[in-house]
Order: sequence, then C-alpha cells, then structure tokens
Amino acid sequence: MKKIALIGSTGSIGKQTLSVVRKHPDKFKIVSLSAGNNAQEFSSQVKEFMPKVATLSCALPDSVREVKGVEFFSGEDSFKNAIIKEADVVVVALVGFKGIVAVLDAIEKGKNVALANKESLVVGGSLVMQRAKEKGVKILPIDSEHSAVWQALSFDFEKPFNKIILTCSGGAFRDLSKEQLRSVTAKDALKHPNWNMGAKITIDCATLVNKAFEVIEAKWLYNTSFDKIDVIIHRESIIHSMVEYVDRSVMAQMSYPTMELPIALALSYPERLNIGLKSLDFAELKTLSFENVDHDRFPCFNLVLEGAKEGGTYPAVVNGANEMAVKLFLEGKIGYNDIYKAIYGAMQSFDGGHHVEEDHLVEADAFARRYVAQLFGV
Repeated sequence: MKKIALIGSTGSIGKQTLSVVRKHPDKFKIVSLSAGNNAQEFSSQVKEFMPKVATLSCALPDSVREVKGVEFFSGEDSFKNAIIKEADVVVVALVGFKGIVAVLDAIEKGKNVALANKESLVVGGSLVMQRAKEKGVKILPIDSEHSAVWQALSFDFEKPFNKIILTCSGGAFRDLSKEQLRSVTAKDALKHPNWNMGAKITIDCATLVNKAFEVIEAKWLYNTSFDKIDVIIHRESIIHSMVEYVDRSVMAQMSYPTMELPIALALSYPERLNIGLKSLDFAELKTLSFENVDHDRFPCFNLVLEGAKEGGTYPAVVNGANEMAVKLFLEGKIGYNDIYKAIYGAMQSFDGGHHVEEDHLVEADAFARRYVAQLFGV
C-alpha cells in the first residue's frame, strides 16, 4: 500500500487525488493532509481519511481540534509538517510560487514527488531537478500534458526523441478577436470549454500563460531545449500530448478529459488502475482538429517564454508578476490585457540575476509582486 502526503488537499487536484484514493483503498493510504484556508472542506477530509498529520494555513476550527489521533499544525508554512517520514510519495498540489518550497522540502527529505505545481519547475527548474538527482528521488508529472509525454516515452525520461508536441485547448477566449479581448471579465475567463479547474490555472489557460509554463516544465522534466518543444491548439482535449521520434513516427496519449487519470498514474506507476473513465468512442468523436497558436491574440505566451530563455531568476519575476496580476484580475481591479502589461513591465524593470538558489527566487518573486502592486496602485 502506497502512503501519500497530500499538500493542497482542498484544491481541484487535491480533491481529485482523494477521489482516486477512494476508488482504490487497497492501493493507497493518506498519511497526511495539508490545506490552505478552506477549513470546512479540510475538516471533512480529516474526519474521512484520519491522517497521522494534518495542517492548515489559517487557524484550526474547533470541529477539527476535537478529532482524536491526528496531530495538527497551523500557520502559513505548516505544510512542511505534513511531509512526514511515513510517506512514500508527496503530492504537491499547491497553487503558485509557494509550491517550490514544498517540493524542495520533500526532495530534501528523500521523498518522490507527484507534481501538480507548475511554478516549481517554471521558477526553479534547474534547482529542483539538480536536488532531485542528488537525492535520488523521482519527479512524477501530474499535469495531463506531461503525463501524456511521459507515457509516450514509455515512462523513460531519458529516452531519445525528436520533438515534444504539447496540445492546448485554447482556453475560454480561443475564438475571440483582439478587440473583444479588451472587454472580457474574470467571469468570462473562468468558463473553460473542456476542463473544470481552479481559478488561477483557468485564467492562465485563457491567457495561454499556462501553456508557456508547460513548455518550461517540459524542458526540465525531459532535459531538452525549447526548440524541441512545439505547441498545437487541439480544441477537443482528447490527445493530451505527443512525442515525435527520429523516424518521424508520433506517439500520442488519448482519453476523455479528466485529471484523475494522470493523478492515478503518478501514484500507481508502473501499474495502471481503473478509475472509471469511459472508453473513447472514435465514431462519436468524428474529428480531431488542430491549429497553430495565434501569438498576436495571445502575446503572453511568447512573453513568458522570453523570460524563461533569459534564465536565472527571470522566470521567478515572470511568475510572480503573473500571479499578482491574475489575483487582481480575479478581484476585478485590473483588465485582462493588464496581465500582459504587468509581466512585461516587471521583466523590463528587473535588473537580472543568474544565481538560482531558493533565497534568490524568493527575492525575485517579491520584486515582481511589489512592481505589479505599484503599477496598478493597489
């Protein structure tokens, strides 16, 4: 039985991870839970799964404190207490920059990481992969696209390939003109056509920042260069990504959209589990469509990659500016196009830095957030 430490249990990925565990109680056991501020959901999870350790970023409610046999911690960084020695794998499903702290802590404790936090590899890919190699631990992808690539490579991160092709649904605004994009709201952006995800990642899908992040992740996970990673719009989200080999044959992983499949695979690898997903009906699908990314309508895509190619702590600045801007957009304080303005301005104002250590990343992230706050007067 695999013992799981779940960091970010009340978010979209966290709840779907628990759904996978419910379907296979003979395979998995939750030994620790960590959540942010959703105390009500956290309380229900603790009572159902009875972990050894449970942590909450905010104050613990009385309904939780009364649960016997569970050791509780609270506070902003209390999630570190959930990365316990009994765990075989740590699922990092935190949203945003703080995820890298959990990833590095799990690696330092010698734990395999099932990774759903994009920002860890975006801002500190070289650091994360180096530490993982030194400690002899695995980074197992939960992203549907990177799970698809992993499967197409026969679960071999070192297998030679010619090209990685990441698919992209196009997000909520894939059919809108530049003129229409000037007046869209956060409510509009949250209407993803194919996936039900958390608010932050759904906004990132609408700007295509999310897809640029996945290009950066692919670079680090598969030890490759940016020129060997392509992105194609695939509206149906049936092909989750592909790998082209030197003979130009292409291997694709296909299924109906669900995050439970990549979650289950990261937890059960090399075994595959039945999670109740229905078989593809190809006659029903009729057609699968593909188109190029429109870089003119979605300028954030190239902008984020420019920051990544600068290297050093520039990706941390890009990520920090995007996180802050998305937060303000969700709060209705800035417009959709202001997200690009925030990232571009932060990149231009940053003096640079090429030493990638945790404290340098923290400083770059803080700089970006300060810049965006000052830019919009919040």
